[in-house]
Amino acid sequence: MPYNPIPQISLWAAAITSAGPMIAFAAIMILLRKKPRASAALSLTAVTASLVCAVFLLIRHWGMTTPMQATVNWMVSGDMVIPLGILLDPLSLLMLVVVAVICFLVQFYSLGYMANDPGFSRYYGFMSLFAWAMTALVLSPMLLQLYIFWELVGLASYFLIGFWYEKFSATQAGKKAFIMTRTGDLAFFLGILLLLAAGGTANILELNSIVLPGGLNSLLGALAALLIFGGIIGKSAQFPLLTWLPDAMEGPTPVSALLHSATMVAAGVFLYGRLFPFFSHSAIVMGFTLAIGTISMLLAATMAIVSRDIKQVWAYSTISQLGFMIMGLGAGGYFGGMFHLITHAGFKALLFLCAGALIHHYHSNDMFVIGRGGGRRMKIPVICTVIGAAALSGIWPFSGFFSKEAIMAGLAGLENPVWLLAGLLGVFLTAYYTFRLIFIILFPKSIESADTYTSAHDKSSADRFMAAPLVVLAAITVVLGFFQVPLHDFLIDIPGHGPAHGPVWLLPMALGLAIAAVILAWFEFGRKQASQMGFVEKIAPLYRLFSERWYLDHMYRWAVDNLLDKGIAALCQKNDDHVVDGSVHALGNGIVTGAKSIAGWHQMLIQRKLMVVFAVIFGLTLIMLMVG
Repeated sequence: MPYNPIPQISLWAAAITSAGPMIAFAAIMILLRKKPRASAALSLTAVTASLVCAVFLLIRHWGMTTPMQATVNWMVSGDMVIPLGILLDPLSLLMLVVVAVICFLVQFYSLGYMANDPGFSRYYGFMSLFAWAMTALVLSPMLLQLYIFWELVGLASYFLIGFWYEKFSATQAGKKAFIMTRTGDLAFFLGILLLLAAGGTANILELNSIVLPGGLNSLLGALAALLIFGGIIGKSAQFPLLTWLPDAMEGPTPVSALLHSATMVAAGVFLYGRLFPFFSHSAIVMGFTLAIGTISMLLAATMAIVSRDIKQVWAYSTISQLGFMIMGLGAGGYFGGMFHLITHAGFKALLFLCAGALIHHYHSNDMFVIGRGGGRRMKIPVICTVIGAAALSGIWPFSGFFSKEAIMAGLAGLENPVWLLAGLLGVFLTAYYTFRLIFIILFPKSIESADTYTSAHDKSSADRFMAAPLVVLAAITVVLGFFQVPLHDFLIDIPGHGPAHGPVWLLPMALGLAIAAVILAWFEFGRKQASQMGFVEKIAPLYRLFSERWYLDHMYRWAVDNLLDKGIAALCQKNDDHVVDGSVHALGNGIVTGAKSIAGWHQMLIQRKLMVVFAVIFGLTLIMLMVG
């Protein structure tokens, strides 16, 4: 694919966007660990600079038709050259702004949420590390460079998920996330190696423009794409590597907002969009990704409808919506998948930050406890939660309505109607579990007469920092959908994008299902006589299945116990016992046996020599007696 050089001023802006948080991370961890205010100020200054530069780049290059790239050689081995550099195209420019906006708002919000935390400086150091890794990943023109920052994103998430490392559950959640995402990352790395070995390139523009990159045949190309998709499964918490994400809620809530909206899990879908033309070369790959996205979307939605933990509901929702994006991409709808990634970043960050405000106030994640405690009295978080919930449910005029409609149009264009039916079922389940949460908080069966949770600290410092980002994100959620056409025109110059609109009946049907789900949730949880028990809870086996996450963790446990512990570990133990220890024992026994033999020979020689000496003495004595 042809590309233009990056103008000097844009190159500097891109470098500052990425390097600012890196410098802040290094300075905080080395110099400012004991100066929390200075750490927060430096981190916020760096992310503000990133935001300004990202917006500048988007405005300056809005309407670009040819990508821009700048590289320098990093490693040279024979004929193989591996460069590093910066890639600016419509996708990277949009994603850069999304990452910078969310990072800035989350860090600002954290001034209130994390106030007085003993790890305040460390928190902002890790936040800067996260921002650096994600912005650098977005700008990467080479898969190997992208992979380096991909791993750095995973490392930063491990630090932040286990931030409160004094809690055993937090450390376990961090380890689980790290190990499960590494499983996918291994496949991703093998895919890159395959491309380098067989195709001779890991340049993203080349992979997207050449049907058979570097002479790579279609079978190897499909295999490489599937291996790379393995990394997407791990990073975006798709089936079967999806249960680490709900457990990652052990970290601070602003971290959850960042992980679930614009970084970490979003990186997987971004990679799919980045390599969309390359993936599109194989119908098998597209079909496989469509199936994985569909399964993930439906499984996570069923888990969300039985959870009482407000953060876990949004976590399951993230998995489900990421699956929905992958469904859109797998159906050939590039714009729908990427547009939903952008709108989802806004309303999911909003939902998590609202949840953080409620949890911070009521010291509980249980939506029933928050409802009974008087959660509806917190006007700004509750109103913003309703706005985010409406967007998540695909209700007009909120942003999710427009992006979901674009994905559904892509699904409607497929020959097999199963995918569209699955998408419509997902729309119903999403609206149901979302408004189940809303009605439980707004209309509890009993409510405390006075707010006993408010403290002087809440009013003096936390609320003022936590409210402003909610209002900004709510405004973005309301207006972003109306920018669908200009965003479509900006991203449209990608081969293989799906149809912009589906059949006439599709939109009313999807909207009707969402409204029907809201009415069902109202009937079960909102009205005065409601039992606040969902239809799934009345079917015990189904309730257990969804509560136990389809027993996926049990399957992982079985696999670890039987395949790793009793399989690979047992083989290693046998190898250790019979080969390593056996060799050592055989060597030792041989030495002992040899020594005994030598000792025996030595004793025999001594006896023989003594007999000779005795015979000589006897002979000399006899001679002397005879002579004299």
